[in-house]
Amino acid sequence: MAQLFFRYGAMASGKSIEILKVAHNYEVQQRRVLLLTSALDDRSGVGAIASRIGMQRAAQAIHPTDDLFKLISESDSIAAVLIDEAQFMTKEQVLQLTRVVDELNIPVLSFGLKNDAFNELFPGSEALLIYADKIEEMKTLCSFCGRKAVMNLRISNGQPVYEGEQVQIGGDETYMPVCRNHYNHPDLEALARRTGLNTK
Repeated sequence: MAQLFFRYGAMASGKSIEILKVAHNYEVQQRRVLLLTSALDDRSGVGAIASRIGMQRAAQAIHPTDDLFKLISESDSIAAVLIDEAQFMTKEQVLQLTRVVDELNIPVLSFGLKNDAFNELFPGSEALLIYADKIEEMKTLCSFCGRKAVMNLRISNGQPVYEGEQVQIGGDETYMPVCRNHYNHPDLEALARRTGLNTK
């Protein structure tokens, strides 16, 4: 039976490389996958899934108003649906994915962040935590101490940012995976070195 999977992790936990690996594994068995990603993430161009190690593939960009059940049901011979940046989906889209799994018997594997830079759940992630059949954490290390990172620290001009818009697209220049302690007490000198700023 098909299932809805949610694999989440902090920034730099290997989510994009994992989705590309899963796609490859399906395709070497001659099984077609549908790759989707949020149109909001334009770091490598709209409709691209790109990893930090340089691997990249084209994907279909989805918008919050898109009906994912309709999109997927009209696609031919899909063995699995793989979704990157799943946190940007709406609750309605997650419910549409449950229909894909339950009515079309197509597995859906979604990858994304769980919490934002202010430790609030993204709408898509909250819905996936409720409706997914299987939930798996993808682990990475705190940028400061090497403990498990569970939060995403937003940085600007060498300083931590604790308020603002929930969605601010960015990569290593904007976010750092951190443990809870270093989210609350970041090493400001290390932040300054990272951004090339002088704190003195």
